[in-house]
Amino acid sequence: MSRKRRDWILVVILFSYFMILLDNSIIFTGTVKIAADLGLDQRLLSWVSSAYSLTFGGFLLVGGRLGDIFGRRRVFTIGLVIFGLGSLLVGLSWSAPVIIASRAFQGVGSAILAPTTLAILMDTYTGRARTRAIAAYGAMAGIGASVSLVLGGVFASLLTWRVGFFINVPIAAWMYYLSRRHLSPAKERSSGRGLDWWGTVTSLLGMVSLVYAIVGDGGNLWFLLAAGILLGIFIVLEARQAHPMMPLRLFADRERIGAYAGRFLYMGAMLGFWFITPQIMQNQLGFTPLMAGVGFFPLTIVNFVVALQVSRLTERFGNGCLLVAGIFFTLLGMVWMSRFVPSLGYWWGIAAPMLVIGFGQGLALSPFTAAGVAHTLPEDAGAASGVVNVMHQIGGSVGLSALVAIQAATVAQRLSGTTSASSTLASAAEVAGFGNAILLGSALLLGSLLCGIFLVLPGEKRGRLFDVVENDSSQEKKEVIR
Repeated sequence: MSRKRRDWILVVILFSYFMILLDNSIIFTGTVKIAADLGLDQRLLSWVSSAYSLTFGGFLLVGGRLGDIFGRRRVFTIGLVIFGLGSLLVGLSWSAPVIIASRAFQGVGSAILAPTTLAILMDTYTGRARTRAIAAYGAMAGIGASVSLVLGGVFASLLTWRVGFFINVPIAAWMYYLSRRHLSPAKERSSGRGLDWWGTVTSLLGMVSLVYAIVGDGGNLWFLLAAGILLGIFIVLEARQAHPMMPLRLFADRERIGAYAGRFLYMGAMLGFWFITPQIMQNQLGFTPLMAGVGFFPLTIVNFVVALQVSRLTERFGNGCLLVAGIFFTLLGMVWMSRFVPSLGYWWGIAAPMLVIGFGQGLALSPFTAAGVAHTLPEDAGAASGVVNVMHQIGGSVGLSALVAIQAATVAQRLSGTTSASSTLASAAEVAGFGNAILLGSALLLGSLLCGIFLVLPGEKRGRLFDVVENDSSQEKKEVIR
């Protein structure tokens, strides 16, 4: 395959991933205007986000495995069509049922695209080229999330929230054209295995129940219990299947387990941070939604610069060392951010900690992705990518819920016993709630750091030794043949 063709494939991968990130950020920044335009109350508004989370989280494992069985290009283009059509329907929505149903439909497309893009990357690149491609993919996770917050603020403040969804339509159409032109038809050949239907049904119902237990507004404990039972049945079924939807051998590698658990905790901290920080900038510093989006530029710029160096640094220091360093600096910045008070202002209270968080994020996200798909068999690439994205999505949802809950509990505790809280007292309570939420995020990052130190680093070392032995064995076999 020519280098030019590989470059076009990377464009397809990164732009498709960016569409998903942009879509999430539009909801973060456009909720007020969506509610005003469609006449939504708080409960219905929450379902605009929750409906997407349910199908996205629920179909991720299925979406990842479909590409392994029926071919990457075929499944990827189907995902593009679903996502593009879903985006169009969301932009055209005129009522609560329409936008909620459209967001659920759109989530199915995202659940196909997210793991399939990473699997295509694994198919296309090897060696140093793969390291650079994964670095770009991981960098997009951080840079895309930050940049899309800015774009979301621009659309919500200067244009309309609908533009943020309409813009996905021509991008999806362009990605469809490029994928048909540049992705190899050879990847369309079926692997010869049928779909694991029982595994598909139990994983889908289990994941939907788990996501609802996190984002739903009633019966959460019952759904959590149902999720535990269904996912337990799913694991038992997968252990007995000759061709399972999610091969349990993916969890036999210490490095991958550390990457999955670490990513879950890391994204829990980061998604909560991205959600509550724009609010504190608006409520305590008087920023507009657009200014709050632009306020993430320090993090975005540092993240971008550092992410460009990841492939070179990986070759020098190793993936695991880079991951541990990235988590450590993110933790350092989050602890600093937890000390925010309005008197510090934006530059010292928000921007300076963001520089440290951006530095850590730029170092960490690519190594997380690389460790999550390390040492996988080619036929398991889609399933491994699905697990990486499940940890990203579910970890983010759990962390966001936890940080918002601790923030709300702190505010309620500070205002309890007061019949009519003054604006000063309410402001102080909000700042305290923000600080406690960020400290909880720091605790999640500490857990992620421990996963990196005690699981990823030793697992990487063991995997490196295994690769050396395997290469030596292969060389001996070649000598015998000669």
